[in-house]
Amino acid sequence: MNAFNRLITLVLALLLFAVPVLLLLVYFDVIAADVVDQYTRYGDAVRILGDLSADAITTGTRVVIAAVGALVALIALLLLLRELTLGRRVTRSTVMDDTPGRETIITANAVKTLAESAAREVGAEAPSVSLASEKDSSYVVFTGIQVPPSYNYAELAARARENIRRVLGDQGVPLKDVEVTVRGTAL
Repeated sequence: MNAFNRLITLVLALLLFAVPVLLLLVYFDVIAADVVDQYTRYGDAVRILGDLSADAITTGTRVVIAAVGALVALIALLLLLRELTLGRRVTRSTVMDDTPGRETIITANAVKTLAESAAREVGAEAPSVSLASEKDSSYVVFTGIQVPPSYNYAELAARARENIRRVLGDQGVPLKDVEVTVRGTAL
C-alpha cells in the first residue's frame, strides 16, 4: 500500500473516531451547538441533534445506536492499528530483484516462515520469529528458540543463526542482522 492510500486510511480512521466524539460533546452540552455550526455550517443537523432528549429515545433505539457505535469504533480501531506501527517497523514486502522482466518481491510472512524453518532444520524446537526493517528494506531477524535437553545452548543458537543467515541469503532476502535467543529447554 503506498503512502497516499495509508494517509487516506489514517484520516478515515481518525474521522470515524472524531465525528462521534464531537456529536457526543454537542449532545451533552460540552460544546455549544452554535460553535459547531460556526465551523461546519450544518446548522439544521446540529439543531436537530441539540433538540434530542434522552427521554425521547426508546430502549430499542438505544440498543441499535450502541451496536452501530461499537461497530464504527471497532472499524476505526482496526484501521488505526493497521496503519500505525507500534514498536518495530516492518516492511510488508521487499523487492529482492528489480531487473525488468524478473521482478521478485518477498513478503514479511514469507521471511518469517523461512527463518522458522531454517531454525528447525538445525534442531531448534518451537522457533518464533519477529522482524524489523531498516530504511533500506533490509531485515533484522529476531528468533527465539527452545533447545532440546541433550543439546548445547550456545552451539545450537550459533548453528541456528548461521543457518537462518544462509537460507535467507540463498533466497536473496536482504539481511542486516540475525539474532537468536534461547528461551529455555524443550520438554
